[in-house]
Amino acid sequence: MPFGEYPYAIDDKGRVVVPPPFREFVEDGMILTRGMEGCLYIFPLAAWKRVEEQLEKLPLTDAHSRAFVRFFYSGASKSRLDAQSRVSVPAPLRTFADLDAEVVVAGAPGRLELWSPPRWDAAIQAVQDNPPHPELLAHFIA
Repeated sequence: MPFGEYPYAIDDKGRVVVPPPFREFVEDGMILTRGMEGCLYIFPLAAWKRVEEQLEKLPLTDAHSRAFVRFFYSGASKSRLDAQSRVSVPAPLRTFADLDAEVVVAGAPGRLELWSPPRWDAAIQAVQDNPPHPELLAHFIA
């Protein structure tokens, strides 16, 4: 699993270097898409297939399910690392995540996340200000 956070720059062509500890995780290709809280998710292809299987199980008759699938799929873009270990982030995704000159590349279970530094700082501060309920954490903090 990828973990850690790394500040990087986005070049003028919208490319971001994938940090060395994360490169093996996405070396076979990846899917970039909109994430929650205004970040982007990067799934390795194998993880994306599992996500897709779960999305396909959502009921077509449920408006909320359709809206979420639309949100997730319409922004999706398939990519590979280039020779300099960069990934190209499409302009609509950069706009969605408010990515301009700087980005935080963060590890998460089964995915990477790309954040604008102000949104990343706000997300971390929000957890500090309002930590998860202790019952949620009881199973893995013993």
